[in-house]
Amino acid sequence: MNDGIKTYLRLLRYASHYWLMFTFGALAMLIFAITDTGFAFLIKTLTDSFAGTENSKSIDQIKGYLPLIVIFIFFIRGLSGFFSTYNIAWIGRQVIKSLRAEIYNKFLYLPTIFLDRKSNAELLSKVTFNIEQVAESTSNIITILIRDTLTIIVLTIYMVYLSPTLAKIMFMAAPIIALLVWSLSKLFRRYSERIQDSMGDVAHAIKETLQNHRIIKIFNGQDFENEKFSVINENNRKHNTKLLSTKAIGDALTIFIASLGVAGVVFVATTDEVRSNMSVGDFSGFITAMVLLMTPLKRLTNVNAMIQKGVAAASSIFILIDENNEKDKGQQEAGILKGSIEYRDITFSYNPEYEPTLKNINLCINSGETVAIVGKSGSGKTTLVNLLPRFYDVSSGFLAIDDQSIEEYSLSSLRANISVVTQEVTLFNDTIINNIAYGNYSSEEIDKAINAAHLNEFIEKLPNGLDTKVGDQGVLLSGGQRQRIAIARALLKNTPILILDEATSSLDSESEKYIQEALENLMMNRTTLVIAHRLSTIEKADRICVLSEGQIKEIGTHNELIRNNSEYALLHKLQFNEKV
Repeated sequence: MNDGIKTYLRLLRYASHYWLMFTFGALAMLIFAITDTGFAFLIKTLTDSFAGTENSKSIDQIKGYLPLIVIFIFFIRGLSGFFSTYNIAWIGRQVIKSLRAEIYNKFLYLPTIFLDRKSNAELLSKVTFNIEQVAESTSNIITILIRDTLTIIVLTIYMVYLSPTLAKIMFMAAPIIALLVWSLSKLFRRYSERIQDSMGDVAHAIKETLQNHRIIKIFNGQDFENEKFSVINENNRKHNTKLLSTKAIGDALTIFIASLGVAGVVFVATTDEVRSNMSVGDFSGFITAMVLLMTPLKRLTNVNAMIQKGVAAASSIFILIDENNEKDKGQQEAGILKGSIEYRDITFSYNPEYEPTLKNINLCINSGETVAIVGKSGSGKTTLVNLLPRFYDVSSGFLAIDDQSIEEYSLSSLRANISVVTQEVTLFNDTIINNIAYGNYSSEEIDKAINAAHLNEFIEKLPNGLDTKVGDQGVLLSGGQRQRIAIARALLKNTPILILDEATSSLDSESEKYIQEALENLMMNRTTLVIAHRLSTIEKADRICVLSEGQIKEIGTHNELIRNNSEYALLHKLQFNEKV
């Protein structure tokens, strides 16, 4: 079984839960197919009546009912057509809902390193564009496959009944059409995959433009971005055009091959042998059935292109779904930890092929101690603290909290003990209150956190107060306001371990004064890791750890490190414009 069939069967398994709805839909499709044959039979009957054949006497007895029969056939056709389309479409949307929910859930548990390496726009394209291609595979295609196949079968049976000889001539073209469809399927699949990749590029370009519109404007980069997008857009157009042209060629060849069968029927029908065995009505009914056969035959040829698009889309989605989640083999519930931390011989690399970001790190932090981590950009400061909540797993070494390897704790219980405030504040496009209380907290707890973070100073000036929407990533607020919301969120979580990654970098002098005060209260009796470029903010830390090129160069208090006159002293002199 090839990969395409496996993928499609896996996709259909999502639809198998709705078998009852499918059964009624399939029954409606069968009735729809029979109405085509009923119409061909009606034409045969009318032709016999006009021609005055032997059958015309029996027909004369019901000719008064023929208009009612016509209305009845088309009423049943419309009704069965509605249910056959609706039922399958309903199943298709249920499948899409299930897939979207599964992918969204996957995003919540994918490893951070995987998400770092993937473009957000590429992943977003899978949930939007690719999944709609799958919708076509689970609704439109199934409708066409079943309804048109049934129509062809019923019409074929009727044609064989009227004239086995002519039917045999007509269907000599079938193997050639099947070979054509098989040959085109590889092209359809290839072009569909390229279209989906190019749609990811389109989404990425648009997302970058919307995110970086201020930079584009200030550097007058509109023309440059326009040209870059034009190339991406043209690439997408080319792939779509190739798919459409291949589909159009397939349609034309299918009709031409079918016309050879029709030509054969016309030729054989003129022979005396066939004419003597068929009435005028039989021949008229056969031709009508043959003409009615062309439309579903053409749709079935086209359905291959849709199937390949759906298979390509489903394949990319299943690759994402099959990605491994974060490793969470810890069996121990952490409870409320004391907060002592030990880094023992820690080495970490984002990519095994590159130089390790952290090398042979040894650091012990006592419960309730504040340790500042400083160093030049790229020295590994943020990576060091990101290992603690297991955003990344160590490449080698031993990392423990309360003398227990962090891998022994379940991820949820481990992270319940750690609060993080970063330089790039993450806010949801929601209200201020919902961004602060990201969890279940009492009104009293929320008020205490708001007061401690000195949020009232600007919240009281907002027309909607705490119910004010912050915009995408908090764009409607200032940098300092966003930072204070993030600090209030950390205050509210009230964990034994606190990570501050440039937490005061976006604050003005007045705000910083209040926040430093709040942070000092928060850090009391808590294990705190502080990353700071501004050395003035960490002079009171219990110890300062200096990183350089992924290694710890020195550890000590501010005064001790100044006296050492080494890495830290050099950084301090450079920052305060002292003579080196």
